[in-house]
Amino acid sequence: MSQATKSSPADQVSTPTPLWATVVKWLALAVVVVATVLLSGRLADQGYGLYIVLAAMVAMAVLAVYATRRNVPAKYLLPGLVLLLGLQVWPIVMTVSTAFTNYGDGHAISKEESIAAIVRSSVKEVPGSPRYQLSVAVPEGAPVATGDAVYLLTAPDGSVKLGTKDGLRDLPAAGVEKSATGKITKAPGYRILNAREINARKDLTQFAVPVPGGGGIKASGLSAAFEGKATVTYDAATDTLKDTSTGKTYVAKDAFWMPQDGQGQGFPQGWKENVGLKNFQTILADPTIRAGFLMIFTWNIVFAALSVITTFVLGMLLALLFNDERLKGKGFYRAVLVLPYAIPGFVTALLWASMFNQEFGLVNSITGLGIDWLGNAWAAKAAILITNLWLGFPYMFLICTGALQSIPTDVREAAKIDGASPLRTLRSIIMPLLLVAVGPLLIASFAFNFNNFGLIFLLTGGGPFEAANTSIGSTDLLITYAFRLAFSGVAPNFGLAAAVSIFIFFIVALMSYTGFRRTKGLEEVN
Repeated sequence: MSQATKSSPADQVSTPTPLWATVVKWLALAVVVVATVLLSGRLADQGYGLYIVLAAMVAMAVLAVYATRRNVPAKYLLPGLVLLLGLQVWPIVMTVSTAFTNYGDGHAISKEESIAAIVRSSVKEVPGSPRYQLSVAVPEGAPVATGDAVYLLTAPDGSVKLGTKDGLRDLPAAGVEKSATGKITKAPGYRILNAREINARKDLTQFAVPVPGGGGIKASGLSAAFEGKATVTYDAATDTLKDTSTGKTYVAKDAFWMPQDGQGQGFPQGWKENVGLKNFQTILADPTIRAGFLMIFTWNIVFAALSVITTFVLGMLLALLFNDERLKGKGFYRAVLVLPYAIPGFVTALLWASMFNQEFGLVNSITGLGIDWLGNAWAAKAAILITNLWLGFPYMFLICTGALQSIPTDVREAAKIDGASPLRTLRSIIMPLLLVAVGPLLIASFAFNFNNFGLIFLLTGGGPFEAANTSIGSTDLLITYAFRLAFSGVAPNFGLAAAVSIFIFFIVALMSYTGFRRTKGLEEVN
């Protein structure tokens, strides 16, 4: 080894870490530990044991990686790995697990919670029972619309009580303020709801504070509450509910409590349970859903394919035009063509929706047509393809421009010398070389348009809809159909929507795999 390549002992000594960096590192680790402890406490209150384990594992991994000077590669990999697990793997796991349940409206809680909710909602006032002055509140900092509701109560003897879903207990009097009627107007640690906020919460109609003896405290209006007795009782031995006021017995059926004699309505509080392959069987076996699914799937394929083809052809032709060296002002023209790509997609979709308005839209005004663009099934599909062409061609123009500029000029010059026409040069030389670069991007564009939720939702909402079936629209994609199943309609069904999402995943994965296998052959062009 030459003298020039030898390192001196001073060069081999590692540079000491500055004091401020060490302090910042340990403060950050302390923050992670404290945050994990606080988060674990909140999760424990909600009964999420699995999430506590996951939070502890992440915290221990952070400490193991960043508390020492070793594991340098892991210091860079850990943030990405945590985000991958949290934002990609975990949602996939939750979606798959939900697909095998009946989770949805009316089936969002456990069976035990449904029993407790039914019993609480059946509380009726008993003559002579005490009455309270009532204020409805949520813990300070909790969301007004979804935070755990509590009752701040003033008893007849003037004492203040705190009523939660777990029971009644004394409320510390320090800092509590009351109105002239005894209603609590301020309590430390709680945010009192006003009348509008109370009326907006539908869960309060069934809320009751349990008290010993099977009774509960329920609201009577906005400022008063009474202590009553539950008219519904649960028999664990027979797994039935008994309504003492009517004498009816209710049994568990399809995750609902239904009358044993089959007469009348059941209780609306159902529960979440495992249903196996029922959701998948519904998609494949139910005639209405199966027919709608196949119709949507066909349009989904056509929409994604035509979107890729039209945007690629237009973008490529413009890129070929502006790649001509004889054209002046190419930079300005290219900047103008990129503008549709720079504007947010949701703004463009809403703008085109107004332009396609049958009576006042710009399209009909300029062309003199009276087409109901958003009310006719075929016209709505054409409107979507036109809008997506406007949104997508700038992207294809950009990637085709870059790919064309990477093609050596001597290749085209050699073809010209050999007597190839411009069309033959485009077909036999430029296009194969162009597809080598843009082929994988075309597959990615197909996958994106296959799940192009925003455009459909903002432009047509999936419509127009048939009068006989308002759950399946003429321009629905599978992703908008899954959204409607999960969040719209009379009874949103998250389990069925998750099953549709799994079908979408496998369809896109299969198509992408086939496409990448085919584009692999283009590599031989190089």
